[in-house]
Amino acid sequence: MIGVACLGTEPSRELISKAREFVRELARLCGSGVYLALGGYWGLMKVVVEEALANDVQVVLFPPIEREYEQFPGKVLVIRTGMGYRLRSVVFVRSVDVLTILGGEAGTFQEAVTAYLEGKPVLVLGNTGLMTDKLAGFTPYLDTRGLAEVKIISEPSVLAREACRLVSN
Repeated sequence: MIGVACLGTEPSRELISKAREFVRELARLCGSGVYLALGGYWGLMKVVVEEALANDVQVVLFPPIEREYEQFPGKVLVIRTGMGYRLRSVVFVRSVDVLTILGGEAGTFQEAVTAYLEGKPVLVLGNTGLMTDKLAGFTPYLDTRGLAEVKIISEPSVLAREACRLVSN
């Protein structure tokens, strides 16, 4: 399962375009067996979910307890953990094989650190203008332990290709 961590607020048009390209390329390269996991259904996450569903990609959501009872698309599997934002992020990240980051702020940054600490590869879309761009200063590893590789990838299609490669291994 490919995790997608991203902005929970209103994204720029450019970021929306990159997210859609990423999902379309994932669908093309990974095939119908791929699952995308996200932490919610708002902001850029909503764009990713809608694009995934439009491309017949299966989606699993891990909303925080504060937003568990919002309306979600019928084709989405919703895991209601009963946890707040930070703790549900741990469950979300531990459930995926690789974490892709399409740009985000502190919550997305936390998910990157959690993935690294859990030994999950972290693939980051670079040059988004958001806080997660700072992860470039920590490549290829967040610390001396080298628990998982952190890669910055500038092109959404290349990010998708690398995510598909990692989940197929």
